[in-house]
Amino acid sequence: MTHPYAREFGDFLRARRDRLRPHDVGLEPGGRRKVTGLRREELALLAGLSTDYYQRMEQGREVRPSDDVLDALAGALNLDDAERRHLFTLARAARRPVPARVEHGPERVPDSTRRLLRVMDTPAVVLGRHLDLLAWNPMAEALLGSPDSYPPDRLNMLLLLFDDTMTGERNCPDRERQALEYIGMMRAAVATDPTHPRATAIIGELSIRSAEFRRLWARHDVRASVSGTKTFRVPEVGDLVLDWDTYPLPGRPGPVMLVFTAEPGSADADRLHLLAALRATRSNGKGTPPATSR
Repeated sequence: MTHPYAREFGDFLRARRDRLRPHDVGLEPGGRRKVTGLRREELALLAGLSTDYYQRMEQGREVRPSDDVLDALAGALNLDDAERRHLFTLARAARRPVPARVEHGPERVPDSTRRLLRVMDTPAVVLGRHLDLLAWNPMAEALLGSPDSYPPDRLNMLLLLFDDTMTGERNCPDRERQALEYIGMMRAAVATDPTHPRATAIIGELSIRSAEFRRLWARHDVRASVSGTKTFRVPEVGDLVLDWDTYPLPGRPGPVMLVFTAEPGSADADRLHLLAALRATRSNGKGTPPATSR
């Protein structure tokens, strides 16, 4: 049986080779080509490897490249720092024996983290390693809408983003960038455990029902998305431009807290305060209409 990390390692190599063009690495295209990217033999030549050895790596067969070989591959593929770390993570994991059994217990949000969420006066959520929405505070509900209408297993940022019923999200002009950020985060999670059943279920479902997801997932982009800026379209107060940052929770790697903030005294901060006030004065118990993001 193919080692799961070796398979992921091979897929990543192939995706990065397909991304390169001959002129990117100083080669002449030379006649008609069956592939748009580099040929295997061209990449192997650039990395100083035999074509057969490189092909075995791409096919996920049992090879264990040394760090020197990985350095050569990273250089030949023009990898950036994040991609290079991803390459080494996958390759080093492929060198280890496949564990007989891996425990996949539920992700827990500490009570202290839940208390912190409640006292924060800005929107914040806790995301699991596979982008499951594990906890949120009232300000996040005011901004994002009530999660009560979704079953717990559907509260996942990727599943929600590719939900055909969320037309506002789908029409967002910056939606692909958001999708690539989430997919990059999922790729990083898969690199630590490619057979995790939650990752397998989410990726499998989206691969079946979304051609767009299949296209973006096949790019094998990896991103350490730890901060950014996002625009929310909230019918009650208008557009909100908020900064977001992620903070790992104490303990072993896994869930992170995602916090949205606005510059104090800015128009966005005023709109955020207005949104909080509107939610506080509601008496019908219904959640805020979901915002759309871009």
